[in-house]
Amino acid sequence: MPNWSTLRDDFPALHQQVNGKPLVYLDNAATTQRPRAVIDALSHFYERDNANVHRGLHALSMRATDAYEGARARVAQFLNAAASEEIIFTRGTTESINLVAASWGSAHLKAGDVILLTEMEHHSNLVPWQLIAQRTGAKLRYLPVTGDEGLLDLAQLDRVLTPEVKVFAFTHISNSLGTINPVAELCARAKKIGAITVIDGAQSIGHLPVDVRALGCDFYAFSGHKMGAVTGIGALYGRRALLDAMPPYQGGGGMISSVDFFESRWKPSPERFEAGTPNFGDAVTLTAACDYLDALGRDRIARHDSELGRLAYEKLSVLPGIRLLGPKTGPRGGLVSFAFADVHAHDIVTFADEDGIALRGGHHCNQPLMRKLGLTGTTRASFYVYNTPEEIDVLVASLRRILKFFSGS
Repeated sequence: MPNWSTLRDDFPALHQQVNGKPLVYLDNAATTQRPRAVIDALSHFYERDNANVHRGLHALSMRATDAYEGARARVAQFLNAAASEEIIFTRGTTESINLVAASWGSAHLKAGDVILLTEMEHHSNLVPWQLIAQRTGAKLRYLPVTGDEGLLDLAQLDRVLTPEVKVFAFTHISNSLGTINPVAELCARAKKIGAITVIDGAQSIGHLPVDVRALGCDFYAFSGHKMGAVTGIGALYGRRALLDAMPPYQGGGGMISSVDFFESRWKPSPERFEAGTPNFGDAVTLTAACDYLDALGRDRIARHDSELGRLAYEKLSVLPGIRLLGPKTGPRGGLVSFAFADVHAHDIVTFADEDGIALRGGHHCNQPLMRKLGLTGTTRASFYVYNTPEEIDVLVASLRRILKFFSGS
């Protein structure tokens, strides 16, 4: 059983002061801090094994290739994918979704087809579909969200999930609402009409167990920096049969089996989708991050984060004039978004920083959702394994100070 207070010692960045106050880092939905194990893995690689992969027969290149492909196998295990060939390394969730939209979409979508999204999608799971819809003539359709409580209106699913839908893309955990969506149910419903499913796993990958075969999804996208690994590396899981039937996303070295002056032939997945020199150095941090999270226990992490989310919702709810978003009861991710009518979110973040608290303010790349809710943005507090109930008390005290300042009392 992890000791949630002492494991903070594993994260060097937490041991500092901001504006003379101990750092309270509550911006984990944007990026998590890295445990020492991840930092050491990256340093070790560049100190000993740095060489290009797949291209050399010397010792360093072979060690680098083993580390890179070992990371792929570890991610496959972490997601319970059927094979490592179903894991494509990308820069993160955004590139993963763009890959599916551009490659699968260009091969399969046409005028009259429908792309189904939800109203709570991050721009990264919205804009790529807008682009491919414009190129193919497909149309966008949305499953509604039920107001401030932020649940998907599943009563509308039969109305929007019709045979014209060829792809249903949705977030696992909303980055603004904290809603944990019933993704296995959504995948099963989509499968009945022959639509493929794409899960945005940016907010779920490091926060709860993810079993892509149990979920029944066709694609699952995530970013390493949301789970304690480093920025610039992420992955796309895709069912092998779908990947092998998709055209390349980019062209260049590494993804070809042969090249002539006028045509080329491609390798199978995953090499087909990894043109150029891959980000082999950062990939090794995925192995370290997966190992670290599994040692803590992903079921325990999910309970810890959810408890902090519920506790924050409860303690913030007593503040005067606050508007809280997301589920009031039931499953909730480890984040809370809120707004005050008379205090801008950016002001709250700026003033909280004076108390050493790192928050996030703005539309959180959810502009359509914010407009639906009549907001320009919110303040978001998001939690991870190293956060504690005491830090929520520090947040509440800071917000009371901020509200007192802006009320002039």
